[in-house]
Amino acid sequence: MSGAYTGPLEKVGPCQWKIPKSYRDDMRVDGLIFADDRLIEQIRKDQGPEQVANVATLPGIQRASLAMPDIHWGYGFAIGGVAATDPDEGGVISPGGVGYDINCGVRLLRSELTWEETKPHLKRLVDQLYRDIPTGVGQSGHYTFRPDELAELMDQGARFVVDRGWGTPRDLEFTEAGGRLEGAEPDRVSPRAFARGADQCGTLGSGNHFLEVQVVDRVLDEQAAEVMGLREGMITVLIHSGSRGLGYQVCEDHLAMFRDAPRTYGFELPDRQLACAPVRSPEGQAYLGAMRAAANFAWCNRQLLTHQARLVFQRIFGQSAESLGMDLVYDVAHNIAKFEDHEVGLDRRKTVCVHRKGATRAFPPGHPEIPAPYRGIGQPVIIPGSMGTASWVLAGQEGSMRQSFGSSCHGAGRMMSRTAAVKLAAGRRIDKELDAIGIIARARGHKGLAEEQPAAYKDVDQVVEVVDTAGISKKVARLRPIGVIKG
Repeated sequence: MSGAYTGPLEKVGPCQWKIPKSYRDDMRVDGLIFADDRLIEQIRKDQGPEQVANVATLPGIQRASLAMPDIHWGYGFAIGGVAATDPDEGGVISPGGVGYDINCGVRLLRSELTWEETKPHLKRLVDQLYRDIPTGVGQSGHYTFRPDELAELMDQGARFVVDRGWGTPRDLEFTEAGGRLEGAEPDRVSPRAFARGADQCGTLGSGNHFLEVQVVDRVLDEQAAEVMGLREGMITVLIHSGSRGLGYQVCEDHLAMFRDAPRTYGFELPDRQLACAPVRSPEGQAYLGAMRAAANFAWCNRQLLTHQARLVFQRIFGQSAESLGMDLVYDVAHNIAKFEDHEVGLDRRKTVCVHRKGATRAFPPGHPEIPAPYRGIGQPVIIPGSMGTASWVLAGQEGSMRQSFGSSCHGAGRMMSRTAAVKLAAGRRIDKELDAIGIIARARGHKGLAEEQPAAYKDVDQVVEVVDTAGISKKVARLRPIGVIKG
């Protein structure tokens, strides 16, 4: 993350900054970063913008190399990066454009509980969630699967666990892609990845993953909030996790497979971390099959985390999850590659491979892939904050299709490395600081809380303001954290 970006950034709109393709001879398209005047100064402080320029060199890239306001340096692609490639023009697929944690994503549950009803039980609730839901590096879960079961799970996606009683049909309806990417090929997943995933489905993991109990503290769009079932003072649960060790291994395996692909297919890359292959090559097809399998595993993981959270709420409040109204508002992926139809020029519509690496799908009202109840308002876009700051629910808008291949930001975005955050926290107790502002936090160690302290992140309210102003997604409701468990 070291080293500031010193290249060009031309302001081309209220919240748009262009890196012209004239900046470098190898750029095929412009770069475009969504940010306001304050955020762009933070964004300049690392090499994220240079990575936007690097992505602009990919074969078959369409329109522009994009970055959301939560952009920061990542592996190959900047986190917050979006790129669409056309397979008909030799377009490539890049594991670095999806990320190591394939289908890392978030899901939001609502409830009929109010803050006043929950407050007396909050400590017991958070402690029970922490006891019952496995968190941390390498933690085994309560659900284990034989290799043949795991292969079926990776093929079927979330339906596999819902059919076993660990969820409801409604959960599938309100999950992006119904909780399943078609075309998954579990036989493309290595034995090592299978072994890592055997006992990790239904576990939270570590790093920035969390389960958070929240209260809706502000509604900005009454109509959209009503459709989503959100009201001020309501208790919600936000779950952030992905494909765990299985997805990491899939990425690792295929990065190694892609190492020689540029030479094989006759193109050059400015950074070997951008390792990629044509979508229609044997290497590209192998990665797509494995990536989809890992994505389906991640949806099963979040579904099992949901089931475990509902069981805890039932235990603490002595009512069924149904009577508590613990319905899924929506589940969105933010590390994924998907084939979607987009306009890439004047009256030119084509199917492209959209890489979203730390970016959330944000389809507008009327889009056929949105659950029917949401087609009048746009797809829910769920933006987690950090432990001590708000999260947001937005709704996708038409501007996302014109500007960002139907994509929005995915979080606040780091502005400090984990090492720097730990150094900043030296001699402090982050859990005590959070407790002082009314947030109960439970984690496996002080280091995890130090790495994820609010000061390590950009201002999520400011990040959300950018995508709202740009017409990509509009603000619906703000959620305040009151309890969090982490690895």
